[in-house]
Amino acid sequence: MKIYGVALLAGCFLVGKYAGNLLGALIGVDGDVGGVGFAMILLMLLSTFLRKKQRLVRETEEGILFWSSMYIPIIVAMAATQNVRSALSGGWVAIFTGLAITLVCFLLVPLISRIGVKKNPGDHEDH
Repeated sequence: MKIYGVALLAGCFLVGKYAGNLLGALIGVDGDVGGVGFAMILLMLLSTFLRKKQRLVRETEEGILFWSSMYIPIIVAMAATQNVRSALSGGWVAIFTGLAITLVCFLLVPLISRIGVKKNPGDHEDH
């Protein structure tokens, strides 16, 4: 049954890639524009639909979760590589901006990690 999760993910990827290329052609960009985003949104919508119709068994959902957890970091790494290549050819302003944004993101990690965490009344913070 896990193979159905992989097939669903692959189908969403192909549809997303096609939609991204179509959007790129419509706006005059030679390449995929948002194909990964379209694929992930489609995967979420289909998963929710199948779950509501009780057609998504646990094993299939595990297949989707496994490959989507592998898929997202790979795509982010690929996009980061393209962004670094563009920044290096774009000059010092692009490189400085990329480094500054990366530093700000690293500094925000502790703040973001606290979002949604509830403290128990019995917990004491050390000061």
